[in-house]
Amino acid sequence: MDTVLDAPVKTFIQVTEYWIPEGDRLVLATGNYGGLAAFEEATRAISFGKGEGLPGKAWAEERPVVLKGFDGSYFKRIEAAAEAGLTSAVAVPVFDGDTLRAVLVVLCGDDANRTGAIEVWHEADGLLMLDDGYYGAAKHFEWVSQHTHFPRGQGLPGGVWSAETPMLFRDLGSGYRFIRADSAGKAGLTTGLGLPIPVPGDKTFVLTLLSARGTPIARRFEIWDARPVKVGKDKAAILVDGICEREGALWTDDTQEPPRRIAANQGNVGRVLASGLPEIFAGSPKLTEGYDAMVALPIYDDGAIAHIVAWYV
Repeated sequence: MDTVLDAPVKTFIQVTEYWIPEGDRLVLATGNYGGLAAFEEATRAISFGKGEGLPGKAWAEERPVVLKGFDGSYFKRIEAAAEAGLTSAVAVPVFDGDTLRAVLVVLCGDDANRTGAIEVWHEADGLLMLDDGYYGAAKHFEWVSQHTHFPRGQGLPGGVWSAETPMLFRDLGSGYRFIRADSAGKAGLTTGLGLPIPVPGDKTFVLTLLSARGTPIARRFEIWDARPVKVGKDKAAILVDGICEREGALWTDDTQEPPRRIAANQGNVGRVLASGLPEIFAGSPKLTEGYDAMVALPIYDDGAIAHIVAWYV
């Protein structure tokens, strides 16, 4: 029997959408608007040129972009966002070498209880520095993050930088590997997902999603490895790490347990593997492991998908 999560959850991210290039414009592919019908309607009426609006800026600047306030900004849907209670957004470009495949955009609201973090880190002078981030009510954690930098291999951002792969950290408030553990614990942050964001040139960017129990970014995270050295010559992906609030760990070091493997077009992750594009699935819990929605994001390396990161809310 399929299990459906009935308890309502106030998530940190309220809207997720992705845009794809058609000629010289970015057009909406799909999105999950969580019942914000007026904002969805305003979104479907627009497109973006290179450098225009938040998706266009991520395209033009070839980097993830954080926008923590819309008023007076280049954001094109200011009035609709205000009516929907949306106050900030992050745009994440998906590049295959020099070619833009898509731009993923997540939008958040702001209130006294919404806690979490979406951070963009960039390399400068041999260290990862905070480029920008949105933290909701976690103001002290934001201050600590602004004054923290990471050598290669240290902490979640530095670990992703060193390994050049997505990584999951558990128990952020007590984990010895998480450099900001004390302030994370005080903020109620529990789980961290870090992923490399490949862009043209030799620039280094790392995106981190830090989830709190009360207003989670997601209730389930998965990391799939699609590198040929891992899965063989056939296009496939293997689950190499994951965590779920219902099931606990989704992955084990026990070599006696066969890995979870999917092929192209097999399930939601397989669709990403086949299309090469992000996917957003909503409205059918049978297709999303009993959750309301799923986001799956491909990460490219050397002309092919190397990893797929998925999260469920």
